[in-house]
Amino acid sequence: MQGKAPTPDGQVADAVKGNWVDTYAPEWSRPYLRLSRADRPIGTWLLLIPCWWGLVLAMLWDGQAGWHDLWIAVGCAFGSWLMRGAGCTWNDITDREFDAQVERTRSRPIPSGQVSVKGALAWMGLQVLLGALILLSFNQAAIAMGILALLPVAIYPFAKRFTWWPQMFLGIALNWGALLAWVAHTGSLHWAAVLLYLAGIAWTLFYDTIYAHQDTEDDALIGVKSTARLFNTETPKWLRRFIVATVALMAFAVLSAVQNDGSPLKLALTLAAPWAMGWHMTWQLRSFDAENTDGLLRIFRLNRDTGLIPLIFLIAALFV
Repeated sequence: MQGKAPTPDGQVADAVKGNWVDTYAPEWSRPYLRLSRADRPIGTWLLLIPCWWGLVLAMLWDGQAGWHDLWIAVGCAFGSWLMRGAGCTWNDITDREFDAQVERTRSRPIPSGQVSVKGALAWMGLQVLLGALILLSFNQAAIAMGILALLPVAIYPFAKRFTWWPQMFLGIALNWGALLAWVAHTGSLHWAAVLLYLAGIAWTLFYDTIYAHQDTEDDALIGVKSTARLFNTETPKWLRRFIVATVALMAFAVLSAVQNDGSPLKLALTLAAPWAMGWHMTWQLRSFDAENTDGLLRIFRLNRDTGLIPLIFLIAALFV
């Protein structure tokens, strides 16, 4: 199976055109930054947004907010960038043979020869080390949560080999920050955080199933499993189910967090968060076309805004 060769300057096929890595980064650093998906920032957003959800909902739950919470928010931002980069590097190391056989991914740094496996391992280790320094600034419970997060990150690249639901494993890994940020603020877990985490997993199943439809033909040829292949023509029905699950679980999470507050306006604002998110996901579904690769990528990238919409309502509720 032959795909298009990598572009001469090493740009990755599905990178954002004119991104800062390909335009401004020093030439020597570009292969490593591409390995971390720095030229495709949507993944960092999808890792970071659940962290911010968890932090803000924790502040709503206990009614406390301090300067340390600002550091948690900033630390989560830097940590998400680093750990998303480390996770993507690990993913590309384990998937290098698969990536070389898929047109969309064969231009990535390892299969295209821009970075060796040893170089990728060293780069991954550096990112994990820097991420650990940020994690150590949080409380002990959050540090423990951060260490536990490495397990689903390590497993995820192999999930497509043994299950039709690798998107579930991605959701478990990507949304862990909802738990970690809650614990960083409160020092312990609560059902509200767990429900919020489950809402994030349902959201991931929605957008990553859409994303996976880009590669269904190549995946079938090389034996890679995905929910896109599993659902096939039934995908729209499943996407609607994931919308309902996302909205319902987030609604239960916010109710669990603010039910004892007694403020009708705060309750209304927090419940508006999942409602507005659900409408945005429904709007995406209306333009879903499994045969339109460019459209699938466009819808997937819209999910940064999908995740930020409920955050706006939750932040507004803090000031009520």
